[in-house]
Amino acid sequence: MGGSVHCEPEVEESESLRSDANIAGPMTDPVPGPRTESMGEDVSRETPPPMDDTPIGRAAQLAVEALGRAGEGLPRPEQTRVMVVANQKGGVGKTTTTVNLAASLALHGGRVLVIDLDPQGNASTALGIDHHAEVPSIYDVLIDSKPLSEVVQPVPDVEGLFCAPATIDLAGAEIELVSLVARESRLERAIQAYEQPLDYILIDCPPSLGLLTVNALVAGAEVLIPIQCEYYALEGLGQLLRNVDLVRGHLNPNLHVSTILLTMYDGRTRLASQVADEVRNHFGDEVLRTSIPRSVRISEAPSYGQTVLTYDPGSSGALSYLEAAREIALRGVGVAYDAQHAHLGAQNDQSMVEGIQ
Repeated sequence: MGGSVHCEPEVEESESLRSDANIAGPMTDPVPGPRTESMGEDVSRETPPPMDDTPIGRAAQLAVEALGRAGEGLPRPEQTRVMVVANQKGGVGKTTTTVNLAASLALHGGRVLVIDLDPQGNASTALGIDHHAEVPSIYDVLIDSKPLSEVVQPVPDVEGLFCAPATIDLAGAEIELVSLVARESRLERAIQAYEQPLDYILIDCPPSLGLLTVNALVAGAEVLIPIQCEYYALEGLGQLLRNVDLVRGHLNPNLHVSTILLTMYDGRTRLASQVADEVRNHFGDEVLRTSIPRSVRISEAPSYGQTVLTYDPGSSGALSYLEAAREIALRGVGVAYDAQHAHLGAQNDQSMVEGIQ
């Protein structure tokens, strides 16, 4: 055995430790208490080692900053802002945008109601709201004139956030609404009769342009259109804009497209930049300077009945939605937006895609 050298086994860093996206909250000092002499003469007994020099430390710091920034609060609108989140093209991040913007606005100090008008009930699921067939829902409000206050539920884990859920019954509402009096304005009347104070109402529309979407457009003053930064993203957008014009001309003169949000932005591809450039050139100041990146965390959160803000507050998706909410809130009170912390999706002004048809 002479001459043998004892070697400590190498400990391989686990995959979960290497991924900074796995941190969902602040991390405490792994070695609590004062420092000992074994840490070296140049290290203070009172000062813990810097945490932001590791992936875990950086992710923890981002989570702390995100939650701290959310708690700062923002100017509240003088009257309730009713925003219709619409795009008849599926898969553009419409429901994801609705629930995460709503959670962000609530974390910023607002009182926010999400109205789920999609029969699939994905917004209700993402907010952790039960929406089986027996639950009082927005269907009862539209068809049976049930007061909105009787179907609204508080969202777990996010103070100030509420949801009027959708059930499968809503799938037949389009046909049932046809024979009802004031079929286009039933949601508007329900909102007007709702007495609880709210800063924002976000309406998640189905991916169609039927009577449910028309009810939303009549009830709201602002339209928010999420646009996916991918090929065919602009297809069908012209029809939505024409419908907005029709509703404004005949049913709701206050309706206008106030906000365009670029979603699923992947800065590694030329196509994403091309789509973003074209949208910015066409819509101008209506496009938020903040864009939402393509993110695994955003996709995972609904399966846990959470928004990305509570699922992983330090992720790029959570930070982007917080910044987008901040931009929307400041626009509503006429305050200039400071893009110091913004995740800008596209900077190039040159358009490389033909105009929207």
